[in-house]
Amino acid sequence: MPITEFKMPKMGESITEATIISWLKNVGDTVDAEETLLEVATDKVDSDVPSPVHGVITEILFGKDDVVKVGAVLALIDSDENVKPKAKVASEKSETKPAINSELVKQVVLKSNPDAFLSPLIISIAQKENVSIEELQSISGSGADGRIQKSDVFNYLKERKYPLKSIPKANNQPQSTYPKPIIQYTEGKDSIVEMDRMRKMIADHMVYSKQTSPHVTSYIEVDVTNLVDWRNENKDKFFAKYDEKLTFTPIFVDAVAKAIVDFPMINVSVDGKNIIVHKDINIGMATALPNGNLIVPVVKNANEKSLLELASTVNHLAESSRNNKLKPDEVQGSTFTISNVGTFGSLMGTPIINQPEVAILALGIIKKRAEVITTQKGDEIAIRSMMYLSLSFDHRVVDGFLGGSFLRKVGDNLEQFDYNTTL
Repeated sequence: MPITEFKMPKMGESITEATIISWLKNVGDTVDAEETLLEVATDKVDSDVPSPVHGVITEILFGKDDVVKVGAVLALIDSDENVKPKAKVASEKSETKPAINSELVKQVVLKSNPDAFLSPLIISIAQKENVSIEELQSISGSGADGRIQKSDVFNYLKERKYPLKSIPKANNQPQSTYPKPIIQYTEGKDSIVEMDRMRKMIADHMVYSKQTSPHVTSYIEVDVTNLVDWRNENKDKFFAKYDEKLTFTPIFVDAVAKAIVDFPMINVSVDGKNIIVHKDINIGMATALPNGNLIVPVVKNANEKSLLELASTVNHLAESSRNNKLKPDEVQGSTFTISNVGTFGSLMGTPIINQPEVAILALGIIKKRAEVITTQKGDEIAIRSMMYLSLSFDHRVVDGFLGGSFLRKVGDNLEQFDYNTTL
């Protein structure tokens, strides 16, 4: 039978490449159809890639840590088990490396571009490979508007003979004389845990966000008594009718999506001196994974979904997160993020903006307490279900009026939820 080209599959609408984490098979091994052949990673999600056919692997064209374009041939598979495998494999990085066609590799012009956009992932790769910012900015980007992509950096590193010397910049600010604190470590008592790949990316992303966006946080208190009562009364009916759990999260997503419709300038990104206003309202849900890491699955076009559709989508994303089954496209494209810190018992939070968004909403724990309310009889003390909302926003493009007005609208949507919603 003919040789089958095993190609990098399409993993989402906005994903054009993936990094190989590891091969689970070697040249000469037999693989079954639909058996996992390798693991790959996009920006945040690790995915298993199965073999399309049964056969013997005769050649592997890319190795661990290689960045591969969607559609590129990863390996060759022959169903004839008598085929003799090739002696060497590209994944054996210590022995060999796939030959690079110099005609296909762009020549790097060592001319620094200080305006080059550097994503958190690109900066992370540069730090790992000891590439200076000046050297990084000298790489010709193949992405939109000349942006530097992962493949550009890895291709540059393959041809790199020596690092460029960092050009010292004039700094009129006095250097801090405060020494870096020494971490006390007791051998045999304390332990060292190396960050995994995802935790490193999260760390880089959080530092990048704080360095990029001047964060401001506003707070409001919301009375969600009627909402809590309605949900408690209807959650069992909802599950019996639709076989879907009715948590608070889809209601929170609905309230945020409706507020964004009224305040579209909160649903934007900053690109240099330009503001990109997103038409789609895609709500990211900051979710803790079992291993303690954080991931943000996305509810796409949240403003167009009914409560049932939101509940179904939220439940699917939450279950997929817990079981590490999220697809790459399910964690891409968010335009606004919410973080339910109340899940962990927190009264309120000051979340860090999920770049390249300009705002993130934290929802605190719902707590019963005595409140003064106004009734037809006058002021009275009553037991109410209260919660704090906090909005962190990028003060470059979101001022206090917009941030405060949007936050208040989310609160109003929760307090004035349509309790006549048909189940």
